[in-house]
Amino acid sequence: MTISLITTVLNEGQSLIPLLDSIAAQTQKPDEIVVCDGGSTDDTLDILKRYTQSLPLTVFQRPGANISQGRNAAIEAAAHEIIAVTDAGVCLEPAWLETIVAPLEDNPTIQTVAGFFHSDPQTPFEVALGATTLPELRDIDPATFMPSSRSVAFRRAAWKTVGGYPEWLDFCEDLIFDFRLAERVGSFAFAPQAIARFRPRRSLRAFYRQYRYYARGDGKANLFFRRHLIRYLTYFGALPFALLAGICISRWWWSALLAGGMYMIAVPYRRLFNQWGDLTPGGKLIAALWVPIIRVVGDIAKMVGYPAGLAWRAHHHPPDWRKMDSAHG
Repeated sequence: MTISLITTVLNEGQSLIPLLDSIAAQTQKPDEIVVCDGGSTDDTLDILKRYTQSLPLTVFQRPGANISQGRNAAIEAAAHEIIAVTDAGVCLEPAWLETIVAPLEDNPTIQTVAGFFHSDPQTPFEVALGATTLPELRDIDPATFMPSSRSVAFRRAAWKTVGGYPEWLDFCEDLIFDFRLAERVGSFAFAPQAIARFRPRRSLRAFYRQYRYYARGDGKANLFFRRHLIRYLTYFGALPFALLAGICISRWWWSALLAGGMYMIAVPYRRLFNQWGDLTPGGKLIAALWVPIIRVVGDIAKMVGYPAGLAWRAHHHPPDWRKMDSAHG
């Protein structure tokens, strides 16, 4: 089968080079690569132009397009039935494309394939961030796993069936797309060896901004209300009560509070211990100290972002993605 690999970019600059180099090194080459640029003002277009000499690369611009609009435009421009999707800033394992499209080529009843992803950290902070926020393979239930669009493939017909990526949504758009695919065309086949590697955010500020946007996307899409409510109740109800009880009642409350805190970060530390092998002893200590800070800052970012998303939803009245018309465009 012929394969279109698509992505959308905006001011990616040097982060494009690892992706394009990794595409060139694939064991199975895409028949075409379609890139939608959202109006870059840096050297993104110059870099893409250089690679048109060595890759079957088509580049076009849609200034102002968000990531959903860019992906849909790239898929519309693509020529082939099998669509593989990834993101700028990603480095694909050499067998990524071969592995992620194999279920589609081998079984005509399969409509969608979920690949996987690993962090590619370069500092102790990034190691801690990856361990705190990203699942390991052992954390995944293949039957329910919803892939990131940095590593996913599907048939064009499946994309059409769900109306494409939700263009009214700028964050969490791939999750809504996944939910609709699972509902309308069936569960994702899971290809855990189709690995895309990416570098986590470089700083706590960048991480905070990322997670605030993610939570705002949850609010816009009316996702995970119970999960967010539990977070608010924990920080503004249970935690103050526990602290007050520890002061006024018994030191045993402090032990219970400490145990609860350790439970919240037990999984990140388990992942960290698996992933920090290349760090120096000092780097390991720094990474270990970052984990609880990252967890709390991430929760704060979500508590700030979610109501902003709900306010946007109340004002703009976006479509109910659970009832959207399936016809794209």
